This record gives sequence, structure tokens and C-alpha cells, in this order.
Amino acid sequence: MSHTAHIPSHRKPRRRASKSALRAGVAGGVLSTVAVAGAAGPAQAEPVTQTIEMPTITSGLATAVAASAQATQQVALDLEAQAHEDAAAQDAAKAAKKAKAEAVRKAEAKKKAEAAAKAKAEAEAEAKERAERASRTAARTTLSAPSSSSSGNSATTSAPSSAPSTSSNATGSAASIVAFAKAQVGDAYVAGGTGPNAWDCSGLVQAAYRSVGIDLPRVSQAQSTAGTQVSLSNLQPGDILYWGAAGSAYHVAIYVGGGQFVGAQNSSTGTVQRSMDYDRPTGAVRVL
Repeated sequence: MSHTAHIPSHRKPRRRASKSALRAGVAGGVLSTVAVAGAAGPAQAEPVTQTIEMPTITSGLATAVAASAQATQQVALDLEAQAHEDAAAQDAAKAAKKAKAEAVRKAEAKKKAEAAAKAKAEAEAEAKERAERASRTAARTTLSAPSSSSSGNSATTSAPSSAPSTSSNATGSAASIVAFAKAQVGDAYVAGGTGPNAWDCSGLVQAAYRSVGIDLPRVSQAQSTAGTQVSLSNLQPGDILYWGAAGSAYHVAIYVGGGQFVGAQNSSTGTVQRSMDYDRPTGAVRVL
């Protein structure tokens, strides 16, 4: 036996043939690729002369610019419209203020005119009242004169006792009431009127008695029972005549003597002096 027979060998085992073939194929492919690349190298080195067109963006930019301009114009229009509205509001406020001042001025002028008219009416009423007082005084004087002469003349013929008394026999308060009533003849008739230039029936009677300090009820129903009931054949000047039942009379007037009365009749005739035969009353009351 040799002395080297038991020394293991350091040589690697042989590779399989398939792996060797695979490596050989890969190496060959790499070399082929390098060869192809080397062959193509000179052709790619030539400069590129073809021009590449980039997509244009001018159309989109123009649209954006146009939209921005339109928006700016709209803002300007809005500002202008707002300015017009503000100016119109200021003008309206000035006009309203001026109109208010004018209305106040007219109201004050109207108030002054009404006050002046009222003062004038009061002055005229006062003047008329003074004239009526003077007229009543003159009437009392005139009515008293025949009575005095009659008492001094025994030959005077007296009226029949059945005939109504005449106004010539009225004296004192009765004469004043008669004079007041006659002074209103020709005045207008107004429902609810209490003078001085317009009356209703009970308003005239009340005012006539008030002129001598006697207060009567306001309405004809109450006035028809305000005194002592008297016969129509025994009347005296100043008695109150009524139409309808006592306590529910619908019309009143003042007997002024001589078979006549003064009353505020209606809106057509106004205040008149008429004969009792014109409209015969139902009854009468005496207050004096």
C-alpha cells in the first residue's frame, strides 16, 4: 500500500453537466447582447433633428382671462347699482323730510285758521247775544206799555174770557220768554240743535226758559210734564204747548199769545211763528 493511499483528496467534485451548460448559455447571451449594443452604438450617436410639438394652453388661458374680466365688470356694475340705490335712498329721505316739514307747516296753519274762525264765531255769537238781549229788553218795554195804558183806561174793551190771552198781557219772565222765542224765528231746524242759529223743538223751549234763569229738561217728553197742566182755552204767553200725550210728547213749542205759537218745526220750515189752527196741539203746561 502506498503511503498516500489514506490522504483524502482536496479536489472539488465535478459539477453536473446541466449547470455547466446553463452557465455557458448565459455567458453566451451576455456576450451576444454586448456585441449587439456595440454594433448599434455608432448609429444612436447621431443628433436628433425631429421637432416635438408640445400641447398649447393659450385657449384655456384666454377663457380664464375672459371670465376674470367678466367677473370684474360684474363687480363694477354691482358697485354702480349700489351707488345709485344709496343716492336714491338719500333723495327719498330728503323728500320725506321735506314733505313732513310741509305737512307740519300746513297743520299749524290750519290750526291757526281754525282758532281764528272759532274766535270769530264766538265773537259773532256774543254780538248776537248782546243784540238779542237788547231786543228782549225793548220787547219787554213795548209789551209793558199797553198793559199800563189799559189799566188807566176803563173804556177799553176786554176780550172774551173764552179767547186765548194775547201777547200784550205778557209781563216779566213770560214776556222775556216770548221775546226770546220770536227772536229765533227764521233760524234753521237741526235735530239736536241748541242754538244759537239752529234748533230742534225742545232745544228752543229749553233755551227760552234758560234766558230767564229756569232750567227745563232737554227732551220734549219730559218738558210736557215739567209744569202744571192747563187747558188750551186758558193759555197764557210763555206756556209750553205739546203734541202727543203728556210724558210721551213728540213735539213742543211756546205759546206767544194771540192764538199763536213759536216753534222749531222741521228741516223744511225751520223756526216759525204759526197759528194754533195750523197744527192744533194736544195740551199745555205752565211753568211760570
